[in-house]
Amino acid sequence: MKSIVVTERGKFNVMELPKPVPGVGEVLVKIKYAALCYRDLLQLRGYYPRMKYPVVLGHEAVGIVEESNDARFKPGDRVVPILHSVDGACDMCLRGEEAYCRSRLSFGEEIDGFFTEYARVTGNSLVKVPDWVSDELAVLTPCVLAMIHKGLRRIGLSIGETVLVTGAGGGVGVHAIQLAKAMGARVIAVTSHEEKAEVLGRFADSVIVGSRFSEEVKRSISDGVDVVIETVGTPTIGESLRSLRIGGRMLLVGNVNPDESYQLRLGYVILKDITIVSNIAANRSDVVSVFNMARLSRLEPIVAAKYPLQDFGRALNTLQSGSRIGKILLAP
Repeated sequence: MKSIVVTERGKFNVMELPKPVPGVGEVLVKIKYAALCYRDLLQLRGYYPRMKYPVVLGHEAVGIVEESNDARFKPGDRVVPILHSVDGACDMCLRGEEAYCRSRLSFGEEIDGFFTEYARVTGNSLVKVPDWVSDELAVLTPCVLAMIHKGLRRIGLSIGETVLVTGAGGGVGVHAIQLAKAMGARVIAVTSHEEKAEVLGRFADSVIVGSRFSEEVKRSISDGVDVVIETVGTPTIGESLRSLRIGGRMLLVGNVNPDESYQLRLGYVILKDITIVSNIAANRSDVVSVFNMARLSRLEPIVAAKYPLQDFGRALNTLQSGSRIGKILLAP
């Protein structure tokens, strides 16, 4: 089976690997789509110290169960994995916080991921996909929509609040807009690309183009926004903090320039009584919640491009170009 294998830092090959055999409690999944994430690029560049070599890259997928050694799943079930392989038995898993499993292993980093034709996954890490959810929406739910859902739960988003989303044209941003809207918020989208504004205007209540957006925010909302979903990191975090009202909250999920640091002015944060919450993964319950929301609210998967596995290099170039709106999918 064709697979994208990271052989060492910065190097990958399209390789033929043997089809995996599921063990006890495991499921063999035939991959329909895998999604490319900025995290995959950072893993390739060596920013994840627990990276195992060689390893099949990829942590976002949707597929069909082909074999099952877990009674919860049967052949033909459509499933998505969460970001980690989890034991289902530790205290965190038992309280429904699988993202913090004591023995979690990251797909595409510590164990083989999903840029492949078939994957072996523990049943504890899978969620069934309901009929009303498309493959394109399902594949981006655990790492994008459900991850944002978990973060907004943690900061206590309320109906009627105003949310600002940075990097709104990216794969996370354009879907974060939709999720915040579905949760009852008014949303301001921020992008540095003028050509993306029209598309973003379909989903957001208003769109700001440019890097100095806090002044425009304050012109329309004198005391600032309630929540910022920061999907970029160091290039925009200063403006994001200035856009928040007193007592505002920031959900920090992006770090596109990991080599750069940001000097946080503690006095400013304290005097404005700002809450900063970071978030990286979702629990199975968050995935289920988003699927249920998709039945009631229209969540539209925005797909920038689809590539076969053998064109992984082209897909990476598209990811790095910044010209796209939405997610890039790989189709084994």
